[in-house]
Amino acid sequence: MQAAVVTGVSRGLGEALAIALLAKGFHVIGIGRSSSDALGGSNYRFVVCDLAYPTRIAAVVTPALHDVATTKPSSVTLINNAAVAYPVGVVGKLDIATAEEALAVNVAAPLALSDAFLSAFPDDALARRIINISSGAAQSAIAGSTVYCMSKAAIEMQTKALAAEHTSSRFRCITLRPGIFETGMQSFMRSHDPADFPSVTMFRGFKENGLLKSPAEVAVRIVERLVQADVEHGKTYTQQEL
Repeated sequence: MQAAVVTGVSRGLGEALAIALLAKGFHVIGIGRSSSDALGGSNYRFVVCDLAYPTRIAAVVTPALHDVATTKPSSVTLINNAAVAYPVGVVGKLDIATAEEALAVNVAAPLALSDAFLSAFPDDALARRIINISSGAAQSAIAGSTVYCMSKAAIEMQTKALAAEHTSSRFRCITLRPGIFETGMQSFMRSHDPADFPSVTMFRGFKENGLLKSPAEVAVRIVERLVQADVEHGKTYTQQEL
């Protein structure tokens, strides 16, 4: 039995990843504030968890992780997918309370989940994998999206640090920059006034020029290439490698 844990399964890439994993016979734990009506069945379990409160995560998700551990899976994968794009705006006009919440969801929550995951599955004989979903924003700054860019750079460093700390041949931690695809986040980014979000024209151009792939297409490639196939420990993968 293969198992996977996916955050942010209510829509977008997280929903598509859970669907793709279930189609491959995985037992899937979905984590987030809400699930999707497209997800269900005996192999799917949803855990309600607000990732904006990282100190509560371990207590909420650990029972489900331990239940998976008792089934003696052949492999288990954590996909830290959930993220928020707010607050949008230039530094000097930011709502710092909103920025704090965003960093909790995008940075502290993946760290808390990785910690709970490795605590629940400590056996180096078990094939374990953590996939951190990042973005080109980790490397290329987007004007008006400082918090998001910072958070993606941070999660990429988390991957490198975990790779340095955990060197078992049966554990892999990688980052993926999956490229651009149509999600609620893309719609959110397109919705702003250029006066508030200097990069809005770029996001509108993605839509207008037909550059946005479907989440389902991307998810299938992720499962086949990065969940089921061999990967290089600590590496950042890009859309071209899917």
